Amino acid sequence: MPLGAHKVALFGVAGVSTGDVVLLSTQTASNSASLDFTSGIDSTYGEYIFKFYNLNPATDNVSFQFQVNATDDPGGDYDTSLITSTFFLAEHPEDDSSTSLAYVEDLDLAQSASFQTLTSNMGSDADQSIAGTMHLFNPSSTTYVKHFYSRFHNANYANLAVDSFIAGYINDTTAIDDIQFKMSSGNFDGTIKMWGVKN
Repeated sequence: MPLGAHKVALFGVAGVSTGDVVLLSTQTASNSASLDFTSGIDSTYGEYIFKFYNLNPATDNVSFQFQVNATDDPGGDYDTSLITSTFFLAEHPEDDSSTSLAYVEDLDLAQSASFQTLTSNMGSDADQSIAGTMHLFNPSSTTYVKHFYSRFHNANYANLAVDSFIAGYINDTTAIDDIQFKMSSGNFDGTIKMWGVKN
């Protein structure tokens, strides 16, 4: 495999050169209520990839979530864009007592302006954290809804390994230019990086 293709394989974008994937922003939370990306999301890129590194909540048994602002709601409170989504997870406990793979109806959204959960029931122990990836497509489109999908691994508060798969769309044909990530309750530590992918 060519070196460039190998590097891009980290993003799951086959056939795209490394020059087409650009690191745009890095933010680090230190007992922070949220991390907001309020610049760099524009028509330059057709896809945005967010990577999440060792996010550790201050509060046990919480969810990690996101919502967006559209350009017609500058400085908004991330409470107007409607999301419809699906949520699946697989889990396996440390004591090997049981396993499960399930659709989680309580964590999906249907035309809701609520924050979308990306993973839930996180552990707040010093050695517990989550890591994952989220893709957001064509946020600057004024014609189409904005598709997203994500995958997270979570060291659960009940000592489970939890793999979460979420996908959906933001039902807004206004351009999206802000995105906020936060816990359902309390602050958190960790790093989030945002890349742009040229189409």
